[in-house]
Amino acid sequence: MTTIYPGIGRRLGSMLYEGLVVFSILLIGFWIPQSLLAGLGVTFSARGLWLHIAILLLIYFMWCWLNGGQTLPMKTWKLRVANPDGSPLRPAQALLRYLAAWPSIVLGGIGILWALIDKDKQFLHDRIAGTRIITTAS
Repeated sequence: MTTIYPGIGRRLGSMLYEGLVVFSILLIGFWIPQSLLAGLGVTFSARGLWLHIAILLLIYFMWCWLNGGQTLPMKTWKLRVANPDGSPLRPAQALLRYLAAWPSIVLGGIGILWALIDKDKQFLHDRIAGTRIITTAS
């Protein structure tokens, strides 16, 4: 069976949709609880707030990648994260991909732009984690 690698446009479309899902997750899992706690007089340091965001998103992405290799936007765009041979990610590999994606995206999208010069057109965080985005059959 031949593995089909999607183009960068398709992956960027999925990432745009992912932004909406992440916004929803942060609204429900971060903003609402923080608002309620602030109403009770409980406050957190800036470091604590960033840690809350990082852990919340870590749980979301790790769960999705380790349970089928797809987030909701990836399912919609018929994409899946996997090893180059198509096998599922290992937990340490999913964690490395998540951690590498932060600077890859936050530092001006340098890890996304990396795909323009990468020989296999892969994002930098996929190159670092040894993963690929592949097209799913259904």
